[in-house]
Amino acid sequence: MPDRKSPLAPFRNETFRVIWAASLISNFGGLIQSVGAAWMMASISSSANMVALVQASTSLPIMLFSVAAGALADNFDRRKLMLTAQAFMFVVSVLLTVFAWQGLITPWLLLTFTFLIGCGTALNNPAWQASVGDMVPREDLPAAVSLNSMGFNLTRSVGPAIGGAIVAAAGAAAAFAVNACSYFALLFALFRWKPPVSPRTLPREDFGRAVSAGLRYVSMSPNIGKVLLRGFAFGLSTSSILSLLPLIARDLVKGGPLTFGILLGCFGLGAIAGALMNARLRERFASETIARMAFAGFAISASVCAVSGSALLTGAVLLLSGASWVMALSLFNTTVQLSTPRWVVARALSLYQTMTFGGIAAGSWIWGTTADTHGAEAALLASAVAMIAGAAIGLRFTLPELQSLNVDPLNRFSEPDLPLDLKPRSGPIVILIDYEISEEDIPQFLETMTERRRIRIRDGAGQWALMRDLENPTIWTETYHVPTWVEYVRHNQRRTHADAANGERLRQLHRGAEDPRVHRMIERQTIIPHEYERFKQNVEMH
Repeated sequence: MPDRKSPLAPFRNETFRVIWAASLISNFGGLIQSVGAAWMMASISSSANMVALVQASTSLPIMLFSVAAGALADNFDRRKLMLTAQAFMFVVSVLLTVFAWQGLITPWLLLTFTFLIGCGTALNNPAWQASVGDMVPREDLPAAVSLNSMGFNLTRSVGPAIGGAIVAAAGAAAAFAVNACSYFALLFALFRWKPPVSPRTLPREDFGRAVSAGLRYVSMSPNIGKVLLRGFAFGLSTSSILSLLPLIARDLVKGGPLTFGILLGCFGLGAIAGALMNARLRERFASETIARMAFAGFAISASVCAVSGSALLTGAVLLLSGASWVMALSLFNTTVQLSTPRWVVARALSLYQTMTFGGIAAGSWIWGTTADTHGAEAALLASAVAMIAGAAIGLRFTLPELQSLNVDPLNRFSEPDLPLDLKPRSGPIVILIDYEISEEDIPQFLETMTERRRIRIRDGAGQWALMRDLENPTIWTETYHVPTWVEYVRHNQRRTHADAANGERLRQLHRGAEDPRVHRMIERQTIIPHEYERFKQNVEMH
């Protein structure tokens, strides 16, 4: 097997290796904290729904704030954002430790602290995941994503068992203290990291426009949309096992906090195996087949957990669900990253996380409520049915094949020299492009223009239209608007190598002696003469 395809190839990069190792320590502490929080809730509340809400309180902020965090990660220094997020989580973890040590924790206060930690995770994740593509070569990206999953689940394989032992021996406050200490390694690694700074040729997008650009890009990318739908269905249905695991350990297999930690460790061991198998599975099976295998694996695991009274049998099937977890989520993550250019990758990943963790949060509440009213066994069996339905969605919304599109910038656009002295904020700008198309080529031209429209709107154009000249029917004009001149430049710089084929097909269909003619115009409203001076002053100020 070529070295570049090795699952360990990203470790050749020192930056990735160091931050991965520091994240391993941080994840270790986070899982110990999760065990402490889940078991503390089971101890201070008799409600199954409150126990499930511990999982939901961590996932909900990721659903609520990931899109905003993705916009920040695409427009600001990702290293500084990660430092801010890690420092915030450290402070919250210290406060949680103090309150727990003093015996001041109530169920809702515990949920508040876990929610705040989830807010830090929401800010950190888009910046971290987008930074992976900056650390390793593109061909190593799938392996790097799998290694991140494997790193988290390495800690999951032993962290929960150790967390359970810590809780059993010294209480939940000790688990929270261990988590607070675990942030130091990652904070130190991020302080040392000096990523290369790319020169910024255009002003930074304002926050609102950056968010809308990310939403627009994903909405106009059908393949990414399929991944988001499947991620939501996966999170919604499969969250039952992790959210109800404290009840499985306490009520179904009659264990204590150590049993809970061991069962969670079995899930982590399975996830490690899934990460190591990922590359071989991607070579042998289609993406949709892997996704269906993951849904089916979880359904089997949930069904067995519902009827099993044996910790040994339950631990064995949790290996299967852990492997299925990594198989699906690393596949979804990699597909999004390889389908998205760097200028918007953090926003696309944040939307993927919003859908997936939104599904987890909603599922945790649904299965917790079901367990409250009908018992954990019924909730697990109901979720298994939902998992089968999630697999069946693939019959209509089949995942795209995992392939590396060249979404690097095309870099063919040169800002034209204009006789007018335009400011970056001058606008609105109207673009018209004339094509000369033969009658026999019209069907192919219209088909190509359908794809052109999607690309234009995806990259920021508005009011796109295609018009035909009534007096000269061979002339067709594509027109679209952008709000300002700088947005026009930004729009053209977003074109990728993968988009170039569309432009090449249009040039081949064009029958004119020269290239299609581009008209760049600025809209102007008529004004009465005595207001002209005030209008001129306003233009000069902007």
